[in-house]
Amino acid sequence: MPSLATVLRAKHVRGLLVFSQTGRLPMAAAPLALLLYAREVHGLTLAGLVVAAYTAGMAISAPLLARIVDRWRQPPVLWASALLSGAGFAVVAASGHRIPVMVAGAVVAGFGTPPLEACLRALWPALVPGEHVVAAYSLDLAVQEVIYVTGPLVTLAAVGLAGPAAGLLVMAVLQLAGVVGFALTPVVRTWRGEAGERHWAGPLRVPRFVVIVAGVICAGAAVGSLPVVVTGYAEAAGSRSLSGWLLAAQAAGALTGGLLYTRLAPGGPGRLPLAAAAFAVGYLPLLLVPGPVPMALLLAVSGLSLPPLLTAVFLAADRLTPPGTAVEAFAWIITAFTVGSAAGAAVTGPLVAESIRYAFTFAPVAGAVAVVAMTAASLPLPLARAASSHRG
Repeated sequence: MPSLATVLRAKHVRGLLVFSQTGRLPMAAAPLALLLYAREVHGLTLAGLVVAAYTAGMAISAPLLARIVDRWRQPPVLWASALLSGAGFAVVAASGHRIPVMVAGAVVAGFGTPPLEACLRALWPALVPGEHVVAAYSLDLAVQEVIYVTGPLVTLAAVGLAGPAAGLLVMAVLQLAGVVGFALTPVVRTWRGEAGERHWAGPLRVPRFVVIVAGVICAGAAVGSLPVVVTGYAEAAGSRSLSGWLLAAQAAGALTGGLLYTRLAPGGPGRLPLAAAAFAVGYLPLLLVPGPVPMALLLAVSGLSLPPLLTAVFLAADRLTPPGTAVEAFAWIITAFTVGSAAGAAVTGPLVAESIRYAFTFAPVAGAVAVVAMTAASLPLPLARAASSHRG
């Protein structure tokens, strides 16, 4: 993989990937840590409220923090947000399981989530040659799947060794450790946002970008539905622990898809709807609801197209949005995916109670809507031409 090797050999890349993954680990691990802590005393509904508060805080703050980064620098925002988030985790750990305190702490922990993902995406053009930026995005998205496999394991290990409160404190420490390494890297310290016209709507003033964000919400809903459906499938199969292995299989498929995509040359605007179509089609075989081993293989296949789709989305965002809004644009995409994932999980819950097969139907339907949105955003319509004038 020549492109992959070139990316990994570039100065600072390997360190930034490690620091970024470490700092982003709570995105995958904190919901479980919060759930386990709240479940010590409260029922699943109230525990879910604490997790929802964390997710809501993270979704609200991501574009705001990213806008500050675009207009200032990365390190101050990363330091301040990591300390705020760590304080939120500490408040939850010291809450004595009081619901108002736990919810408030979870909101603060989520709101302070450092925008490491958006910051790293903004750095790639400065880290690697232009022809290798696509490979860099794909590698970043592929490696990100590792945190969704290791994150819950880290939480379970911390909780098993020292109790649920320790799981929360470990999240704060890992997040801060990742930010320290990332923010002290020379390229991060010297990076400056691109100068450009400032507007209250930021990148959302570009109509085509708004359509892409809507499509990402649908893609996130498809992905977010799977943990719920797979858990129901595993319980029906007689082993709740089976769900972890099945979701790990999908993450492994996404990791593979991202690494393979690094070998492809950059595509034009037409790549986005094709990637979305492949993403949606990948969920159709799950409707067969086969046994556990075939299901693991089908889930791995369903994960293959996620990194290529998100790579095409980030490239489209970089191409469409005005100068000086790159980090905020990437943050909106991340927020859209997070919101969609939460909505997908919420909608799919009642479907699981009706039928596992019905519940598996949600992902390809949501994926199909994403295809429509990505296709509309890629068409050379007058609206699109007017939006692209922001670049000119």
